[in-house]
Amino acid sequence: MAIERTKNPFDPLAFLAKVGTGKTISVYRKDQIIFSQGEVADTIFYLQKGGVKIVVLSDQGKEAVVGILEPGQFFGEGCMNGHSLRIATSTATEESLITSISKSAMIAVLHDEPKFSELFVAYLLTRNSRVEDDLIDQLFNSSEKRLARLLLLLAKFGKEGSPTPISPNISQETLAEMIGTTRSRVSFFMNKFRKLGLISYNGKIEVHNSLLDAVLREKPQLQRDEADTPEKRGA
Repeated sequence: MAIERTKNPFDPLAFLAKVGTGKTISVYRKDQIIFSQGEVADTIFYLQKGGVKIVVLSDQGKEAVVGILEPGQFFGEGCMNGHSLRIATSTATEESLITSISKSAMIAVLHDEPKFSELFVAYLLTRNSRVEDDLIDQLFNSSEKRLARLLLLLAKFGKEGSPTPISPNISQETLAEMIGTTRSRVSFFMNKFRKLGLISYNGKIEVHNSLLDAVLREKPQLQRDEADTPEKRGA
């Protein structure tokens, strides 16, 4: 009697971790550009290990950091939505292992593998929610509270497991660009958070639960940034 062989179930993460048709895997060194704004967009990327920074350059030459990516995230997916050119520049913030998938290979696996489609859609929904939250944050919160929220996000508060230290590769300049303020204000707020016991420095930034409590409970120390900053005091 012949034994019926069952096909191994499709594993999206295993698929992303292996070289194949339309897929390559590369190691990028710290500060190496993965793609640049204005280049042809025909590939989607998946970050396996390391970190990536997404930066947009305005017509006036001003840069803005619009994203800090961690392992498990896609980027460059704009080519799937009709963007023929890159609208941002992506750079490795540390040595990173990255999978690149051609647009045609991406369309094929999305069509053929429901589990991969679920993974990609879940990423898109999470990303869209984050963009909406960021917009609300910019419209309604002080720069001090925006910094506090960003630190909580970078430390992965609210996810499974304990909060993680923030990489020293994320500079105060980067934090300032992400919340739309100056480096001097970020420096002032970081020192203030440390004095209040909300964060600590030990090579990396460690975010304490007290910072989350301060944000959720609207503590007064996160509402006085307009009066307390060096610029406002003439310092």
